[in-house]
Amino acid sequence: MSGYVKRGFVVILGAVLLGVAAVASLAIGSKAIPVHEVFDVLLHPSASEASVIVWDMRLPRTLAGIEVGLALAIAGAMMQTLTRNPIAEPRILGISAGASTGVVVAIAMFGISTLAGWIWFGLLGAALAGLLVFGIAARSRDGAHPVNLALAGAAVDAGLGSLIYGLLSIDAATFDQFRFWVVGSLAGRTPQMALQVAPFIAVGLVLAVFVARGLDALALGDDMARGLGQSVARVRIIGGTAAVLLTGAAVALAGPIAFVGLAVPHAARALVGTGHRWVLPVSALFGVVMVLSADILGRVLFPPGEVPAGVITALVGAPVLLWTVLRSGK
Repeated sequence: MSGYVKRGFVVILGAVLLGVAAVASLAIGSKAIPVHEVFDVLLHPSASEASVIVWDMRLPRTLAGIEVGLALAIAGAMMQTLTRNPIAEPRILGISAGASTGVVVAIAMFGISTLAGWIWFGLLGAALAGLLVFGIAARSRDGAHPVNLALAGAAVDAGLGSLIYGLLSIDAATFDQFRFWVVGSLAGRTPQMALQVAPFIAVGLVLAVFVARGLDALALGDDMARGLGQSVARVRIIGGTAAVLLTGAAVALAGPIAFVGLAVPHAARALVGTGHRWVLPVSALFGVVMVLSADILGRVLFPPGEVPAGVITALVGAPVLLWTVLRSGK
């Protein structure tokens, strides 16, 4: 099988798995709904119990899962290239910590107690943290070098983490609200919330597509990228902006869901190689599959309660990453 055919097969497989996961997300829960009934209520909404469950409860969280999965996976793939760090993921640039800080500020200082209100503060916090990291790295002697980005991100992450837990330690009410967001979950998300973050994810995706060729060159090293006619600074700025938008939107919507941005890009590279025109779409497809599957599994493990998707992705992501490393021989 040629490389092109193999990669095409992987894309088709990912699309099929995404479709299966989306349908399962609508059908499976504390009350199972047959697949044929799911399609019936989607085509013919009514006041029936099944229609209410599908349209008002499961469809919004499925849409949120699609947004979160593709955003985190693509952001992780880009961060690993931008920082040339194989364990890079949304947290490494301090973006997740920025979103978390925004949510804590919304709760503690403005008294906001709804997810819809937290989203905007999470987005703002993520954007400011990303700007801070790139600003610090750019002022160093080597500019926004991968090592400088990683170090600045680690410093910002640690500093914001201390601020977050300082605020939480002195305000029990803030902690009680924050802990339901920080575990990472799709429960309780609404179509309005998914719509709020959609423009940020859309812009991030456009920028990711635009800079894909530059990321291929950057993966070969800065000197090689310059030799190939790429502006290293421009690639890093555009790629970093895309990563900030994607991560900020996903974390603001669902909380810091772990391992998607770390494990999925490695699996994508093992399947289709290192070219970003393949890695990015394959990461998006399998990122969605991972998030939706984790959400479905969390619903059925201990009914009638739910295990948050973020807990499941952490449990599943570690073995997936180990399998990928062993399979690639690295």
